[in-house]
Amino acid sequence: MFGDITQANQIYIACGYTDMRKSIDGLVLLIKQHWALNPFQNSLFLFCGRRRDRMKALLWEGDGFVLLYKRLEKGRFQWPTSAEAVRTITSQQLRWLLEGLCIDPPKAVQKLDTSAWI
Repeated sequence: MFGDITQANQIYIACGYTDMRKSIDGLVLLIKQHWALNPFQNSLFLFCGRRRDRMKALLWEGDGFVLLYKRLEKGRFQWPTSAEAVRTITSQQLRWLLEGLCIDPPKAVQKLDTSAWI
């Protein structure tokens, strides 16, 4: 089916910013050379520009690539800008991202184990 992202085994997100002028060939080259991943595997690759209001998704369908593009009219994606170059996310995290939520839940304060102090 054309652009059925639910069939992807893994979802990779490019942390930081990607030049959104890149087309399929430029994104494939980035996947292969920069991250040493196979763009022909059954995976979805996500990219976001500096303004964080546009996202591209690249998916291999066995006979060719599908390039999906989403532009928000209002708001921004909560895109991770960590030092990691690429990381995997779950389908739930992808839904959060598309809904404008952060994919990294806030960390709770850990309680100290004071029993060792006695």
